[in-house]
Amino acid sequence: MNSLSDTTIKNAKPKDKPYKMFDGGGLYVEVSPAGGKLWRLKYRFGGKEKRLSFGAYPAVSLKDARERRDEAKKMLANGKDPGAVKQASKAAIKEASINTFEAVAREWFEAWSAGVSPATASRQWANLERNVFPILGGIPVSEVRSKTVLDTLRAVEVRGICNTVLKAKTAVSQIMRYAVQTDRAENDPVPNLKGAIKKPVARHMASLTDTVEVGALLRGIDQYQGQPEVCAALKLAPLLFVRIGELRAARWADIDFERAQWRYTVSKTKTDHLVPLARQAVEILRGLYPISGGKELVFPGLVSGKPISNSTINQALRRLGYDTQTEMTGHGFRAMARTLLSEELHYPPEVIEHQLAHRVPDVLGAAYNRTKFIKQRREMMQAWANYLDKLKAGAEVIPLRA
Repeated sequence: MNSLSDTTIKNAKPKDKPYKMFDGGGLYVEVSPAGGKLWRLKYRFGGKEKRLSFGAYPAVSLKDARERRDEAKKMLANGKDPGAVKQASKAAIKEASINTFEAVAREWFEAWSAGVSPATASRQWANLERNVFPILGGIPVSEVRSKTVLDTLRAVEVRGICNTVLKAKTAVSQIMRYAVQTDRAENDPVPNLKGAIKKPVARHMASLTDTVEVGALLRGIDQYQGQPEVCAALKLAPLLFVRIGELRAARWADIDFERAQWRYTVSKTKTDHLVPLARQAVEILRGLYPISGGKELVFPGLVSGKPISNSTINQALRRLGYDTQTEMTGHGFRAMARTLLSEELHYPPEVIEHQLAHRVPDVLGAAYNRTKFIKQRREMMQAWANYLDKLKAGAEVIPLRA
């Protein structure tokens, strides 16, 4: 049998029915009535005659077709079905295109975000979109390696945002572990990067803990001129020392004036929390009730159905002359209370931590309990409010506890 030549193939004319032009070793060109010329390989495997397609001429040249035929012959010699190998390869390519890092990340995020606050979820997704997906997003998750992850993180590191690097590293590790759990990756390469990324320098939220400075701050808050909702929130922030996001989202339905308490769900841990309200806090809330009591939110913002903005307290502090980066921030009221309740009023750490809504397992490993130490916490919150009043008055405060 004569072998084919490029000239022979080029000059082949279509006929009424498809016909074949053989090159040898089972390789042939099939010419269709429309003039198409497709490479085929006829072979036998497992006692059955099979066909394998190599593509169309001239996109696949005569030389390329012969090389593919020879590769298929080697597979047959090794007991492999070249058709099955081709199908497996196509399936792998398809699976890789579906299971990119970004696609798997979206799956992971959908489950992960259900357990965190909307604000936390939004920040996490923004971090992934801005810092991770541009490099890792299109790579099949099964092919993500330590070096690629390191390149991704270093691209963020050179911009000097070390805390963001750490969060990105944690997120990538969680996504890769999810890929392992769903059988789409062999391992998580992130642990191999230990020591390769600079540790961020610990930076605490700005806060005042000097009693004289705290007194001056409280006097400034009392004199603050602004919308009633903002004034009330600013006065309650040091009294209640809850997370600012939780304070601004407070609802009237959750406040019990008769029992002097506020119940809500902690955004960070998704646990129920109880805040005993000191007499001073109740007075502030009662004063605000005629203004916003007809609405769902205690501190409604300018947009209907939305609370005051996330930056409102910090903006108020800046108007009072405080640098929210180095002196005092809204979140700093928590650090202020934690420090002074311990060092000045000498309350036990476990009572303070429960009031801060931190997870504090007991000796039996029980989870956080919203009513634990409630008697001590009620006493503490009233003592704290009284203490702040004395600091605000500029009096010398001598802590006394029963």
